[in-house]
Amino acid sequence: MQLVVKIGGSLLYDENGHAHLDKIRGLAGALRAVMDDGHQLVVVVGGGRPARTFISAARALGANETQCDWIGIKVARLNAELLCAALGEYAYPKIVEDLDELEVARHTGRAVLMGGLIPGQSTNAVAAVAAEIVGADLLLNATNVDGVYDRDPKESGARKLERVTVSELDRILSGGGTRAGEYRLFDPVAIRVVGRSHISTVIFNGSDPTNILRIVRGEDIGTRVMPDG
Repeated sequence: MQLVVKIGGSLLYDENGHAHLDKIRGLAGALRAVMDDGHQLVVVVGGGRPARTFISAARALGANETQCDWIGIKVARLNAELLCAALGEYAYPKIVEDLDELEVARHTGRAVLMGGLIPGQSTNAVAAVAAEIVGADLLLNATNVDGVYDRDPKESGARKLERVTVSELDRILSGGGTRAGEYRLFDPVAIRVVGRSHISTVIFNGSDPTNILRIVRGEDIGTRVMPDG
């Protein structure tokens, strides 16, 4: 299968903001196992806590939203470099920075790593567009939550959904922010791309890296996003 895996930047850092080396190694190990099973990979990495820290400081110093977006893009690319290093020879050696380069790199047989691309577009949107470009069989969104809930999972009585349609996901996440550093799970662009191209998508907890391999091998983990109708 052709797979696109979005890895939330929050998964790469501990509660003190330090790079979680064991977790990065675990993610790399799971991705290598997926490739050893014969699958092709594009991996998009988010900015996480370091991006939010830099963006908050830049905004306080007077940076506009485009400048803040560029900071997030650069941090996400640095995070992708960490995972690229952990993947070693399994990875295409350069972090891909545009869609033309993606088209070339994906034919090398190596895992292609990306961070952000352009201002105004989250790494979730990058992953969705990448999935559309490469004709992905599956888009995996590894986050720090178990899946999609019918409301804020911190609220009492919140229920995790095993299946959710694109329209339902849009409604549930409609309150999310769209400024740099504020994207939640999926932003409106990512939802629209997944919907228009009927991209099979799973949102799941990537804190256990083996969940990636288990999903690819057919286990029902997290929340599956279904097309409308």
